[in-house]
Amino acid sequence: QVDLVESGGGLVQAGGSLRLSCTVSGRTLSARTMAWFRQAPGKEREFVSAIGRSNGRTYYADSMKGRSTISRDNAKNTVYLQMNSLKSEDTAVYYCAADTRGTLTTSSYDTRSDKYDYWGQGTQVTVSS
Repeated sequence: QVDLVESGGGLVQAGGSLRLSCTVSGRTLSARTMAWFRQAPGKEREFVSAIGRSNGRTYYADSMKGRSTISRDNAKNTVYLQMNSLKSEDTAVYYCAADTRGTLTTSSYDTRSDKYDYWGQGTQVTVSS
């Protein structure tokens, strides 16, 4: 069992920054690829970014490339998503996800929700224009 708890969401003005955190507990060593997804009202959940466990490789959706940085601190069992230059269209609930079965492929496979077998409850990010 892997438990994920997100934090760091909130209300920010357009152009501002936020850093989301995802704390992993339980079988933390089994959490290989970690990812962030988001879901805006009335839209499907979409991939934001992913990171491998130990090699530092990352993968980003085009919408967040250049404006966000994903990182992880395995000693603290925490994954971060630093988001900059936020836009109103970034408003969504942001979810942390863990894949205990595979590794980061840096391909479209990493963007699939079914790759990930554990999910957090989400944290709301609201960007005001």
